[in-house]
Formats: sequence, structure tokens, C-alpha cells
Amino acid sequence: RLARRPSERPNTGTPRMASCGCCGGSNEDEAKNEFKRGSANDLSEGPIRNRSCTDVFCIPIFIAAQVVFILVTIAGMQDGDPSKLYKPRDYRGAYCGVEENWNDGPNTASMHKLSYTMNVTSMVDEIMKQTLCSSYAAELLTQGDDALLNATQVDKYLCDCCLRPCAACEGALDNGGDLTNSDLSSVISSRMAELTDPSQAGNLFSPSGANGDKFSSNAFWEQATKYFNQVCLPTCEVDANATAGLRSYTYTPSPDSAFSDYWDKLLSMPSSPARAAMISTLDSVFTFEALPLSQCPYDESLCVPFPGLKLSELSSGSNYCTFEMAAEVVSAVGDAAATAFSSLGLDSISGAATESFGKWVGDFQETIDTFLLVSVLSFCTGLVFLVLLRFFIGACVWVSVFITVLMFVFGGFFVFVLSGQCEGAGIFDSGKQTAVAIVVAGQSGVVDAVSGEDVPSEDMTGDGVDYLGRQQYSKFGRKCLTWETQAVFPDYRAGSYDVLSPAASTKNYCRNPYHADDVNKANTIWCITSDPDVPWEECIPIGVIQPECARGYAVSNKTARDALYYSSFVIWGLGLIWLIVILCMVNRIRLAIALNKVAAVYVASNPTTLLIPVVQAILGITWCVLWFYAASFLLSQVPDAYIPKGAYRSYAEAYGIDSPCAFWETGDHCAGTPGACTDNWPTGGVWRDSNCDESDGVTKCWRCSPPRYIFDARFAASFFVFLWNNAFNVALGQILIAMCVGLWFFTLDKKQAFVVKRGISTVMRYHIGTVAFGSFIVAVVQFIRYLMQYFEKQAAAQKNRCMVILLKCLQCCIWCFEKCLKFLNKNAYIQTALLGTNFCTSAKKAFYLIFRNLARFGTMAVLGTVIRAIGIICIVSGTAVIGYFLMREMHPEVSPFVPLVLFIMVAYIIAKLYMNVFGLAVDTCLQCFLAVEEMKIGADYIPSVLRGFVDSSGKQLGDNQE
Repeated sequence: RLARRPSERPNTGTPRMASCGCCGGSNEDEAKNEFKRGSANDLSEGPIRNRSCTDVFCIPIFIAAQVVFILVTIAGMQDGDPSKLYKPRDYRGAYCGVEENWNDGPNTASMHKLSYTMNVTSMVDEIMKQTLCSSYAAELLTQGDDALLNATQVDKYLCDCCLRPCAACEGALDNGGDLTNSDLSSVISSRMAELTDPSQAGNLFSPSGANGDKFSSNAFWEQATKYFNQVCLPTCEVDANATAGLRSYTYTPSPDSAFSDYWDKLLSMPSSPARAAMISTLDSVFTFEALPLSQCPYDESLCVPFPGLKLSELSSGSNYCTFEMAAEVVSAVGDAAATAFSSLGLDSISGAATESFGKWVGDFQETIDTFLLVSVLSFCTGLVFLVLLRFFIGACVWVSVFITVLMFVFGGFFVFVLSGQCEGAGIFDSGKQTAVAIVVAGQSGVVDAVSGEDVPSEDMTGDGVDYLGRQQYSKFGRKCLTWETQAVFPDYRAGSYDVLSPAASTKNYCRNPYHADDVNKANTIWCITSDPDVPWEECIPIGVIQPECARGYAVSNKTARDALYYSSFVIWGLGLIWLIVILCMVNRIRLAIALNKVAAVYVASNPTTLLIPVVQAILGITWCVLWFYAASFLLSQVPDAYIPKGAYRSYAEAYGIDSPCAFWETGDHCAGTPGACTDNWPTGGVWRDSNCDESDGVTKCWRCSPPRYIFDARFAASFFVFLWNNAFNVALGQILIAMCVGLWFFTLDKKQAFVVKRGISTVMRYHIGTVAFGSFIVAVVQFIRYLMQYFEKQAAAQKNRCMVILLKCLQCCIWCFEKCLKFLNKNAYIQTALLGTNFCTSAKKAFYLIFRNLARFGTMAVLGTVIRAIGIICIVSGTAVIGYFLMREMHPEVSPFVPLVLFIMVAYIIAKLYMNVFGLAVDTCLQCFLAVEEMKIGADYIPSVLRGFVDSSGKQLGDNQE
């Protein structure tokens, strides 16, 4: 039962009218009023019962938005193909298993597997250069009356082969050694045989083979993507030896290669005995066997199997192939080396083959069962945390406050240590040294003050030979041994060194004893330590916190060191101010703890409230999955003309040139150049075509590949509805919980107060329009922020660095505004729950209430943020650990990275929803407490932990009498 019966409420005038306008039924003066009995802000009997529908104009708009989403989705399903987001794609961006690919791409309808063939150009590159840049080739090309090159071409040839110093070379090419007429044929034939003859694959990966360690080094396998072509094949287990109809491919340098002209001239030159070896080698040695067209629907150059590799499915039924070394390779190089090569190659290839967005979708579809199971377990993790929270909330708050103080202390100490850190010294060692110096100085000061004895000077010059102070600890805090009794260096005695005399006064104090003619002299004072593992160690005079660094400082710039030094005192000063603020706000912190305990009591008394975030989470996850599925149809519709279909003469022209400068650098040299294939975001890819275009004497071999997805106006409409529905879901939970807590707070018998059903019915009946209105405003701000991010990506694709920075700053400002808006919205929903007013009126009332109680709201905001962060960390980390082990058991073949990211995202959403229950309960309790305090009534139904705070406010409380 509530504190008063409805009939006892004082007459407040005419009944409330339905709030159909933005700010109808309110005025600014009313919004400024405090809670008062007999006014529109009267909560003496609990939340207003005589209420009407609010912001009803937003309901048809909200419904219309859902209709637009449905229509856009239906239209997208006509042409969209979600499989394009995750289907394998070959080197040129063509999809595997598709009959018609973009820009007359290959017919891969029966080619469902993404496999690997040898990139002949990359594999043969060194052998080709060894041939064309050999002494034998240079003689034929540049010397004699029948030289194949003219003077201008000779200079270019010498530079291309780096046979002379030139701007294009950093040194001579390492191609495996020079070759002459007598050995070219045998050397090149042996090297090429390991690539063209499958029976010699074992030698290819052996350091003792003709190619040496070229293909057996880690460097080769770490760059595996360079030596493989990704192609679509009908099966992973293609056996070239057992395949009929093999094609033949003879290698020649690409037409846009600098070496293409030299190759053609040598191959087509008139035959003679002196030229026979070169012509024969170029004509016959560089020929490969390629898979038939029925097995590999590409040019012969792209269908050459990689010798020595055995391909198989990544996992049973997978459309991705993986490889391991064939038996003959294992026999030649050993099992351990073969396994290492395969591992390095797979790491390189998997890193380059991952196409972020589409691959994520594929991994999500494969692990959907684990995803659903982990989502359910995340609910359980949240429930357990909320049950336990009521028992340790006080400890959490005070520990958090203590941690913030420590952060200032250790933050200032870290900066202070950094300002005096010596070159080569670790930050922890420097910190320990500083801490020891401070402790020893403090200890000595106390001892000297108590004893009243005269204290000898701690001054010293140079290497400390004149030091006569009383430091008895090394710089890292080790106790010094007495010079006369130590046995580590027996020759260091008073009789041997004046600085150690007399022994009675020297004791175990640090000194730097040496003779003028000694070869070995310490840099500063030192002592024999009591640590047997560190027999001796340098010392620092008492009172010297940061000694001079003989070898220089870690921060070399003195101005920077000074800035760090003074910054440390600023941080400590802020910490002191923070400590004073905490001491002055102890009562408010205690109030915050009490309100959190009240919220915990509410959750314990009304556990059915926890069903609200559970239902929210289920609805949220269901909506996200449905939206993601619907959006995939829109995302996959890449227009045919989105990427140009022509060819380009260089990679730089197709891909563009990135800026070489950091974001703060400026100047003409920092300008980047957008590429023809990458000047729009999402950007396309770039690939090199073996069939180059020749036009106007220009060779063009570089082409574009389309992205997997694009964003258009239809997706923007769908995305806005996604944001609005998500914000609506969160707002609905907030106002439901606020309504339930408000009813409970003003109930006398709280143990028997079951308010969830009544709270839900009240909100659903009167305030869905307010929920839609408030969530619409949040969605608009979020949409603008994401739109700025889209424009930022577009500016980055256009290499517009200035616009990128400007848009980043705008996003930051919008993000801050969004956070403030969400805070105001939350408190407005509480006002709507308590007073039944529309959104604009509630927002005004919430603003003035916050303004009147800034300190309390500030304290609650800071501590509430910490508590919610602890809750989110606990729920998310617990879910991530559970999800990881479930992934390893249910889908060991799938990389856990993407699923774990999804688990963490879902756990974060669920954790936010759960902590919203607790946070909304705390915030609502605060507003109810402020209402009671301002109205000076209701001490009998205030929770016991809050009564002391109301009594101590100094206000005269009523006793439930008029």
C-alpha cells in the first residue's frame, strides 16, 4: 500500500489533459519549482496516478519508420545476395561458385574452393634477373658491333640490373651469382627444374638444392602471400600428375616490366654459337605445366601447381583450402622443418586472405550455435553479479575512492621518476631508487630530529671522494656492511684508505675509497651490501632524490624533463585537492552508498524486475540478428559501375599514394594521391592482370576489384531504424524500472510491495510516445555521428588529411553531446515515471532538479560510473572466458578471434542492460529522496538506511499529517 490513499491527495486543480504537443501542459515557471505538496510536483502519495498519454504524436511516426524498414528490406531482397559477404574470393575479387562475375570475370559456378597456385612471376623473378643481368647477357646486350641495345638503352639496362650505381638501386642485386656462357645453361636449368619438375620438389625446399636457402628460409615463408595465387578450384585435392589435358605455360616477364624488352631481344636475336646457350635457355627452361581449363578457369600463368605442397580442406566441408608439405618434401627437409614452413606460410596467407567484413559474417554463421549458448550464459552471469552486488557495494565504493587517490599519488610519482630517469635504466629500477631515496631521507630526518645530534653534511663533489655523510643504504635500499668487518673486499680498511679513517666514525657509511694511481675507480660513493647476490652497490647521499645521470637521461631534452618534473607536482596538487574534496563530501559519498544499498534492497525485494533487462536483451539480440540479416541484402548490392573496369599502368595509379606524414605534419610533401580503385569508401582492391592492355604505346596491367559491400541511401534508412529501435529498447527499460522503483520507494510495507506489474502497465498505457520521442532524439544524434564517420572514411579515401582531422574532431564533439543527452534523457524518463509529464516537460524538470543538486548528482554520477564499470568488466570477462572454452570445444577449426569479439559485444550489451537496472534504481531512489527532502514529508516510508540523511538535512519533517 502507498503512504496515502488516492482520495487523500490535496486538490491540485483540473485533471491533466493528454500531452500531444512537444511541450504541452507545462511552462517554464512550473519546471523551476521544487517538489511541493499541493502543486503539480506533489509526490506525497507516490507517483502521480491521475495521468494521461504523453507525446502520442511520436507513435505513428515510430510505426511509419518500421514500415519503411520493412519496405526497404523487401526491396533489398529482390537483388541482394548475402552470400557475397562471406563467399571466398580469388586474387581478382571474383567469387567462387558464381557463374557471372563482375567485369567479365571467370565462370566459377563449379569452382567452390578457394585454393592456391604458384605465382610464377614472383617465384621466377630472381632466376630471371640472374639470367638477364649475368655477364653473358650483358655481353650480348651491350658489347660488340652486334649489341642488341643502343647507348641510351645500355645505360637503362645497367641501372635496371644495378650493374652500376644509380638512383634506382641501393646496391648490386643478389641473384645467386654471376653467370657466363659456359655455366648459364646448367645453373638456370637446375634452378628451374626444381620449380617445373614435381619430382624435384624435395630439393626446392632444401638448402642443399640448386636454389640454396631461397625457398627454405623463414623470410620466404613469412612472405608466402607474395608467392601464391588465390584461385577458385573445384576441389582442394587437385593432383596435377593425375589430371588429363594439362596445359603448357612458358614464362615471360610482364609487358610492363623493365626486363620484358631485354628478354624479347635475347629470345628473338639471330642464332649463333655464341648465342645458342642463351636462346635455348630462354626458350625451353622456363616452361611449366598448368591445370586444364576444366579444373582452373584462368589463364595458364595462374594455374601452375606449387610443387611440394599438398592441399586439403581447412575443415570438413569448408570452402577454404589449406596446405602442408608433401611426403617428398618432408623426406628431404625433415618433419620439423616442413611443419615450421607450413605454419609460417599459413600465418602469412591467413592474415592476407582475411577480408574483414565478409569473413566476419562467415565465422558468425558457422558459430551461431555457440553464439546463442553464450548469450544465454551471459544472462546467468549478469544475474549472479547483481545478486552478489548488494553485499559488497559499500566496499566497492570506498575501494574505488581509495583507488582514485592512489592514481594521483602513483601518477605523479611516475612522472616525477620519468623526469629524472637515466639512460639505460628501467622505469621500475628508477622508481625503486627514487622511493628508497625518499624513505631513507625521511627516516634519517626523523631520527636526527629525535636525537638532536649535529648532522654531518651530505654534500659531495665529483665522484664523492670527499663525501663524509651518513648514508648507510645503497641506492636500491640494500643495507651496507661495516667496512672494518666486511669480508667481501678485505683490502678496504681504515689503514689502507684515508677516507675510511677513523673506522669508529666511518662505520658502514657509503664512501668512495681509492688511491690516485688506482686503475679502477667508482663513479660515485658506494658500499659493501648485506645481499650476497649483490656484493657492492652505488649509493646516493641522503636528501638527494634525483642524482645526476653520468651517462645521460632517458628523456634527453631538458625542457621536456623540466615539464615532467613540474607536472608531477601539479598531479600531486590535484590529488591533494581531490582528497580534500572527498573529505568534504564524505556525507554525500555515504549518501551515495546508502542509495546504492537501497537499490540493492529493491532488486532483492522485486527480483522480477530483472526480467526487464532479460526481455530487453532477448529483444535486442533478436532485433540485431534480424536487422543484420536484412541489412546483408542491402550491403551486398554493389553497383556494376561502382569501380572502374579499365586498366592502369601502375599500382600507384590504381591504388593511390598514402601520405608519408604523421597527422600533425603539414606541407606539400604530405599530400597523398587517391587511386582510381580506392577513391570511394568502401574501397575496392587492386590486382595485376597477366593480359595487359596496350594503347598509345603504354602498357596497362593493373585493374580494380569491387568491394564486398557498399553503403547507400537504402542502407542509411535501415540503419537509422536500427539505431532508433535500439535506443527505444534502452529507453523503455529505463522508464519501466524508474516507474517500478518510484512505486516501491513510496510504499510503506516494502516487503509486500510487488510493483513490477503495475509499473509496466502504467508505462505501456500512457508513456510509449515519450519513449519513442526521447529515443528518436538519441537516434538522430547517433546517426549524425556515424554519418560523420562515413564522411571521414570518404575523406581518407580521397587522401584529404585536413578533412579527416576536422571530421574526427566533429565526431568527438558529437559523442560528448550524445553522452550529455543520454544522461538528461534518463533523468527525464524518471520525471515522466514520477509525475506523468511529457518528454519536454520532464527534461526541463530534470534539468532544474540536477541544477539544484549538482553536488549530489555529480557524486552519484562518478561513483555510479565506477560501479557500473566494475559490473560490466565482471560480466563481460566472465562471458568471454566461458565463450572461449565453448568455442574450442564446439568449433576448434574456426579462429576464435571473431566469435570472441561477438561474445564480448553481446556480453557488453547484456551487462549494460543489467547495470541499467541497478543504475536506474539508484537514480530513481535519488530523485525520490530529493522529493521527500524538499516536501519535508514521509519519514515513515523512507528506507531505513536513508532516514539518517533526511534527519541530518536540518529540515523539519512531517509525520504523515496535513
